[in-house]
Parts: sequence; C-alpha cells; structure tokens
Amino acid sequence: MDSLIEVQRQNHEQIERYERALFTILSRPSNAHQTRVQNDHKAAQLLDRISARVSALNSSYQDQDARTAEIDSLSARSQQNDLSEFYSRLGKIQEHHNKYPDAGADAFALEIASFMEEYSPEDYENEEEVEDPIGNIFSGEEVYGKYLDLYANHTAYNNLKNISKRVSYLQYLDLLMAAQSAPVHSELPKDARLTKDYELYILSLQTYLTSFMRRTQPLVDVDSRLSAAGAIFDKNWEAGEIDGWKEASSSKSQANGNGSADGIWCSACQRMYSKQTVYDAHLTSKKHIKASAKQHTDAPPPTNPNGPPSTATPPPPSTSKDKHRSAARLTHLCSALLDDLHAILNDTKSNVERRFSLTAREREQELLEQSKPPPPPAPTNANGEAPEEEEEEERIYNPLKLPLGWDGKPIPYWLYKLHGLGVEYRCEICSDHVYMGRKNFDRHFQESRHAFGMRALGLPNTKHFHEITRIEDALSLAEKLKQEGRHEIFEQETMEELEDEEGNVYNRKTYDDLKKQGLI
Repeated sequence: MDSLIEVQRQNHEQIERYERALFTILSRPSNAHQTRVQNDHKAAQLLDRISARVSALNSSYQDQDARTAEIDSLSARSQQNDLSEFYSRLGKIQEHHNKYPDAGADAFALEIASFMEEYSPEDYENEEEVEDPIGNIFSGEEVYGKYLDLYANHTAYNNLKNISKRVSYLQYLDLLMAAQSAPVHSELPKDARLTKDYELYILSLQTYLTSFMRRTQPLVDVDSRLSAAGAIFDKNWEAGEIDGWKEASSSKSQANGNGSADGIWCSACQRMYSKQTVYDAHLTSKKHIKASAKQHTDAPPPTNPNGPPSTATPPPPSTSKDKHRSAARLTHLCSALLDDLHAILNDTKSNVERRFSLTAREREQELLEQSKPPPPPAPTNANGEAPEEEEEEERIYNPLKLPLGWDGKPIPYWLYKLHGLGVEYRCEICSDHVYMGRKNFDRHFQESRHAFGMRALGLPNTKHFHEITRIEDALSLAEKLKQEGRHEIFEQETMEELEDEEGNVYNRKTYDDLKKQGLI
C-alpha cells in the first residue's frame, strides 16, 4: 500500500502535468472544424481527469486522522532514531521492482503523449489508417458535427396523429428554426400535441439534440443549461403561464348525484350520466340493483338524485395539468436546445439545399472526397511562419486564363471555343451572377440559386420564365400571363351559347343580360 503522503504528492504532480497538456492543446491553431472538435474533446477529457484528482486530494486532506497517523509512523516520535518503518517500506519497494523489472516505465507519460499526439504529414503520405475515435461518434450525415441528422425525427413527425399535413425535410427544418420566436411545434393542433406519440417523438428529439451538443461542444456544461431551462419551465408551469396543454374536457367539473348541468353521478355504479333520462332508465337495470345492494351492505344508502345534494364523495377530477407536464417540459427543453443550435440548424438547411441541387455523380464524388484524410498541416519555421516555396516550379502556364480540367491543367483552347466558355451571361435574378458558356447558362435555370431568386420575387420557376434574366422582364411577363388567364376566362364565357324558347341563340353574357331585363 502506497504512503498517503506519496499519493498526495503524485496527485499534485499529475494535476500540474495535466494543466500543462491542457494549455498546449488549447493554444493550438484550430482553423479547421475537425481540428477544433478534436482539441475540445481532448481538453474535456483532461478536465475530467483534473477534476477526479482534485476530488481525491480534497478527500485525503479532509481525513486528518489518516494523515496524522501517516506522519507519526514516518517520523517515529515514540522512539528516537528508529528507522524500522523506513527499512520496511524500502524492502517492499525493492521487492516490487525485483518482481516487476519493467515497472520503471512511466505509464502516466504515455497517457500524456497520447493526448499530445498529432497526425504527421508522413502518415498521410504513406496512406496509413489513422485511428480517430472521435470521428466514430458522428454519423455520415453529421459530417464530424457540422450538420444535424434529423431524418429519423422527421419521419416520426410525419407519423404523428392528427397532424394537418405531411411536410418535407426542408419544411421540417424551417419548423425547428421557428423555435427561436415561439415554442417548438406550436403550429401543431392541440389534438396532436396531447397524444402519447407526440411525447415519445419530442423525447427522442430532445435526446438527440442533447447528445449532439455534448458531442460537438464537450467543453459546454449542457446539464446546467438544461437544469436552468427546466427550472424556468417549472416556475412558469406552476404559475399557469404555459398555455396549450389543457384538454377541453378537463375544464368541465365532474358531476355528482345532485343532477348538475354537466352530468349526474351514480355513486353505486361509479359512473357519470350526461342526461336525466339516461340516469332514470339505468335505475331499473340489474347492474344498478346489484351495485345498490352491495353498497347497502358496505356503506350508507345513496341519496335520491332528485332530492338534496348527495354527501357521497365524487371521483377526483381528471385534470390534464400533470398528465401532459412531461411533454410540455420536453417541448420547452427542445426549444432551448434549438435556440443554442440555431446556427448549426441554418447550416444544415443550406447543406441540404446544396445537396438537392447536385447530380448523382457529383454526390458520389463528394462522398469520395470526404472519405479521404484531411490535408497535412503546413510546415512552419521557428517563428511559426510558413516558409516561402518555390512557386515558379509549381506555377501553371495559362496566359489565356482557360478553365482548369479534372487533372488540374488548362483545357484545350478548341474545347474552350467549342463550348463558348468565353461568352459571359449575366442573370439579374441570381444577384448579377455571371455564367461562362451557354451550357452553364441554360443549366442554371433549374439550379437552386435561380429558383431562390424567383421565389424571392414571388414568381414560380416554370418554363414560361426560361431565358428571362431581368427582374423587370420577369414581373411584366407574370402580369401578362395573369391578363391572358383572365381573357381566357372571358372567352369561355362569351363562347358559350344558349338558346331561348323561340329558338334564338345568344352567347352566355348576352343571354344573362336579356334575362335580367325580362326580355327572355
């Protein structure tokens, strides 16, 4: 058993070395998202180890009896010049090292080295499989914590009962983004939010959002934020400031045998009857007679429903305040989490829109690029600056400024002229974006940039607006299409022919006018 003093000294040393490693990790440049997440996770692990050591030290310092006994045994105050305890412990140490000769290796130093380990450029050049345990905690859709993966929650949302209509994934993201101004899913009808399926769905959403914050922001105390949000909810719930979670039927008072307006309670049958006639009819039933006889033997007889109020205690009212408190609390917590993740949710929506505009081949190419290891860090000199490279050898000779091909070299000039890549096509609807070449210009009318521009103008992106690049032309064409639509309706009215009793034929408009005047 190690000495208490030695254990305390060892904990102090480990805490100091952990703090040095923590400073080194936090001072590293983290321009890339992947590097920042890795450094945050390592820093969080170091903080957990420091906290554990501090707790152990605090417990050992609180135990004054054990500390005093340890100091007395080492100082040998009872007998002067008594070194028996010293030689006893020295013999145990020598015996341990003779039994385990390789125990001199510092395991703690290996642990610190694992935290300080960085991927070297040689690992990427040799295409070695670099183990990344932090990357395994994210799904492929999350892309190392850059985006949210809400496809499962979107499916569960569409499968809820009593919803008005199913929404697409982009519309679902818009509904979650609206939680910044109002509670999440406040657009759902009350019948949908008061179901068990909604409670399971909102629990799954809150669990995923909490897990995502812990994985992407390990240095943030998520539990304290949830506790603060839960305390605010409890305060508002008790004050009755949270509406929309009370069933319509719960507002009605439970009736008893005195024949109240909401119903008549039968204490023998333990049942509520809505009308007096139904209550009177059930009095002659065998079930009521049997229940009344049993009640006569167990309790005083019930009072006449038409007489004075009954003294029997009615059943407790089934209020929905506590019944739906769990779902309301989870909804409040999800709103707080979505408020913190608003920026990532916005990036997720942009990424989904971008992926929808890609072709199948472009998506496959993007997946291949994501599977490749990140580029090695740029070498630096002693001053931390990147050394000057010989750019003359790597510079590509391109005096005509031709576009680069798939191999990184300029495409042939004849191919450049064939596709007309030197002709500029400007689109005012796309915020004056310039498209090089007729092929790219024709393709952009079906891309997301042009579709968003048309949506901002309040116009549909149909084939009528193909080749329209000016905002003024698009608006005038939309007005013209509206007028043509009205003319078509007018023509349909005038082309319809009706015949009167004398055999005269009139169009629809003339026939209605003559009929109003009484001439027909």
